[in-house]
Amino acid sequence: MRRAFSLAGDCHMTSNNHKKIGKIMLAVAAITLVTAMFSGCLGGSDTETLTIAGSTTVLPIAQLAAEAYMDEHDNADIRISGGGSSVGVSSVGDGTADIGMASRELKDSEKAAYPNLVQHVVARDGIALIVHPSNTVSQLTVEQVRGIYNGTYTDWNQVGGPSRSIVVVGRDSASGTREFFWEFVMDKKDFVAGMLEMNSNGAVHSKVSTTQGAIGYVGLGYVDNQVKGINIENNGQYVPPSVQNVIDGKYPVARNLNMYTNGSATGLAKDFLDFIKSPDGQQIVEDEGFVPL
Repeated sequence: MRRAFSLAGDCHMTSNNHKKIGKIMLAVAAITLVTAMFSGCLGGSDTETLTIAGSTTVLPIAQLAAEAYMDEHDNADIRISGGGSSVGVSSVGDGTADIGMASRELKDSEKAAYPNLVQHVVARDGIALIVHPSNTVSQLTVEQVRGIYNGTYTDWNQVGGPSRSIVVVGRDSASGTREFFWEFVMDKKDFVAGMLEMNSNGAVHSKVSTTQGAIGYVGLGYVDNQVKGINIENNGQYVPPSVQNVIDGKYPVARNLNMYTNGSATGLAKDFLDFIKSPDGQQIVEDEGFVPL
């Protein structure tokens, strides 16, 4: 009888153990479920990643547009890096980026290397010539700008300014802004040997804003009260670098800002490009000091 009782007791304990184990398993399952949801193992399994690289001019537009887009699309992970227009073109062409940013048109060599690239114009931009706010020079012709950058003029008094050496500031060889400037302003002639080469619009702005004799070129979005924008002659009139003057076709040094895809844009890339071209996206363009489409 004691044995039988013992067996009954054993059976009772086994049943309790089963219940306890069941509760533990349910708790573990619940914890696993919650962890999976937060780690992206469950609800995040549909997360799509979009990689964008290239022009530092287009960079602020892409960054702010990505933030706004991801706020509305939880499944989107947009990763953006700079490097310059040449990096943008080669990255999308080689498949290391989904979208390449460039502040210029494709070179013939790039068209040959990457024949399937498709251009998407996302904004317009003017290239502003900037000087230190203390500089009394406020206007130049394109020819004078070319003369400064090819070394013909080395002192500001040669173009109506104070007696002070000109510090020529430009961009490095990966820059689409440099490429456009070299074609449009320099007429594809060499830059002066002593030009300081910077790797971004921000670096040019910083150098000019802290160097009294400096001159540099940047996208319109980088003109602020720390530097002075130079009026550029066009058809006998000296035109300030402004968004409205680019829209009106009055400011002569202007260009497209581009994003490139390898083949027609599809999926997340297409949806993101459509967003940038939408009224909300173009408001970001305008807010950043660039010219909306």
